[in-house]
Amino acid sequence: MEMTPAQRSLRARVAAHVSWANTTDATARTAAARKAANDRFEKQVDPEGILDPTERARRAASARKAYFLGLAAKSAAARRRNAS
Repeated sequence: MEMTPAQRSLRARVAAHVSWANTTDATARTAAARKAANDRFEKQVDPEGILDPTERARRAASARKAYFLGLAAKSAAARRRNAS
C-alpha cells in the first residue's frame, strides 16, 4: 500500500529525530556541511583567492548574513501573501 505524502513526511521526520537522538557529536556530524557553505561564500567574495585570509573571512561573513537576510525577507513576503 502506498503512503500519502503526509505519511511519507511524517516517517521522514521521525527518522530524522531518531538519527539526531543517536548522534553523539552534532558539531562533528555537520562540520563538512558548514565548511562547504563557508567555502561557497569565500569563493563568492574572492573567486581568485587573492585576498588576505582575514579579509576574505570578514567579507564571507557579510555575504553569509546578506544571503540569510534575503531568505528571511522572502519568507516574510510569502507569509504575508499566504495570510491574505
